[in-house]
Amino acid sequence: MKKFIFPVLAIVLLSACGGNQETAQSNSLAPNINPRFDSYKNNFIEALWKVYPTWASSQGYHKYDSILVVPDEASRAKELAFVKANLDSLKTFDINGLSDNNKTDYYMIENQLKSIEWGINELKAYEWNPADYNVSGSFAEILNGNYDSLDVRLRNFNLKMANIGAYYEAAKKNIKNPTLVHTELAIDQNLGGVSVFEKDFHEALNKVRFGEHEKQMMEANARMAVKAIKDYADWLKKLKNPTPRSFRLGKELYAKKFEYDIQSGYTAEQIYEKALARKKELHEKMFEIADKLWDKYVGKENTNIKPTDRLQLIKQVIDKISEKHVQPDSFQTAIEKQLPVLTEFIKKKDLITMDPTKPLVVRREPDYMAGVAGASISAPGPYDKNGNTYYNVGSLSGWPKDKAESYLREYNHYILQILNIHEAIPGHYTQLVYSNQSPSLIKALFGNNAMIEGWAVYTERMMLENGYDDSPEMWLMYYKWNLRSTCNTILDYSVHTKDMSQEDALNLLINEAFQQQAEAEGKWKRVSVTQVQLCCYFTGYTEIYDFREELKKQMNDKFNLKLFHEQFLSYGSAPVKYIRQLMLKEMEKCPAFKQN
Repeated sequence: MKKFIFPVLAIVLLSACGGNQETAQSNSLAPNINPRFDSYKNNFIEALWKVYPTWASSQGYHKYDSILVVPDEASRAKELAFVKANLDSLKTFDINGLSDNNKTDYYMIENQLKSIEWGINELKAYEWNPADYNVSGSFAEILNGNYDSLDVRLRNFNLKMANIGAYYEAAKKNIKNPTLVHTELAIDQNLGGVSVFEKDFHEALNKVRFGEHEKQMMEANARMAVKAIKDYADWLKKLKNPTPRSFRLGKELYAKKFEYDIQSGYTAEQIYEKALARKKELHEKMFEIADKLWDKYVGKENTNIKPTDRLQLIKQVIDKISEKHVQPDSFQTAIEKQLPVLTEFIKKKDLITMDPTKPLVVRREPDYMAGVAGASISAPGPYDKNGNTYYNVGSLSGWPKDKAESYLREYNHYILQILNIHEAIPGHYTQLVYSNQSPSLIKALFGNNAMIEGWAVYTERMMLENGYDDSPEMWLMYYKWNLRSTCNTILDYSVHTKDMSQEDALNLLINEAFQQQAEAEGKWKRVSVTQVQLCCYFTGYTEIYDFREELKKQMNDKFNLKLFHEQFLSYGSAPVKYIRQLMLKEMEKCPAFKQN
């Protein structure tokens, strides 16, 4: 098979510019410290995996697959020692002597270390979030992987099971006054994950030729694992918790978590204000379209009841258009059929180079992932470049008819296409494939969620701008979808720092963001069990889109959209503010860029 090569830093972003402008240590007679920093990074990553073996496995580094860390005081002390040692090591490098790419890696390593330290010493989620303790996902990854023979993976699975009992005992000792919503989530997800040991492991075991004694021993260990998980869930159910912690993070902790998780050029409060302004802008755009579509969808039957309230008019038009959707039993099939259509459009418009060798597998969302998001991507890590990328689709099986109908109206004929753009092509799936090809392992491993989610949101608008279903119905639904990411930020910030009530939250989502009841209720649950993550979408999108428009204004007809996309993605999943700095540095000597 011909090797597929992604564009890297030497790519020509704009036709008027030359190649890679970065020259490490240029104009300096000082010793080049970049080789020493590169060596440090390699050692740092190897040491990181010893402290976080499960994280290593998720990234495709399988040397420590058989290890399950017990989350006790000793393990947290080990983490803090690792943080201190490496923060001290970073201080030995003069950041001004590093290449631009290494500067970014330096900042990302530093941010990761400080985030770990802050999480242990100040956030202390290990005390109040019982859902942090769940082994099923990492064990499922061993079974689902194809990086080694099944017998090797099963033996690692078995060795790793040995610590499950101690793992959950440590969890019980850690937990103090947990939040009620995280307690409920922990119970549901852990019980949902039992099938990994009761069913999936047993089925895999029957596919290999182990001796009967070894097989019986493994099955006995699996039964002990199931018991430990169920005991933990039962312990949580019976836990006396008269003064539970609020799930709301509070303004101070929220601001700090935003700083570490998002790594934006904006503060949390600034991005909240931007989201409020964007909401107003979207309402104006949506009214303009909905007003024109009123007669087509509503007015012919109800000529005398056109609402004077703009939001009500928008809602009625959206509700009518949303009646066009797939049936519950064909939801996943419809997603599978749309993906080749998106791929063909991208090829036709020449928007970005796609790698046909990287598989994308649509699957039913595993039970251990349920309860947070209805659709998601699980991508292989940079060490497992040939692994499957999974598009996880929430199942509607067993849902009451009215709830399923509400959900499907939310993901109607138009929105389902936007969802697939976001989650798959050219959104998350495409970006994460590029990220795994990044020349910087740090940027791939410490992927910035705002960049990752922001890219996915950006592609939604980009596809429509280039003619993907240019109907007013699609644009109206796109604006509704974009309003969703905008209101995610408003919701998250308001709930965790302004004590927004559930009633007010649902009002925002249903009456101002035009979401279905089922979607709004699910989002309330999500904002109750997560913090800051919901800000990733709008923050990253805003920074990416504004940067693109800045370049287009500077470059005029010299701007090339495809090369912008490929250059932007070539830096891995780095924070947008660093990608922007690197790309502008690349173009410093570009005459066309300087002409304006």
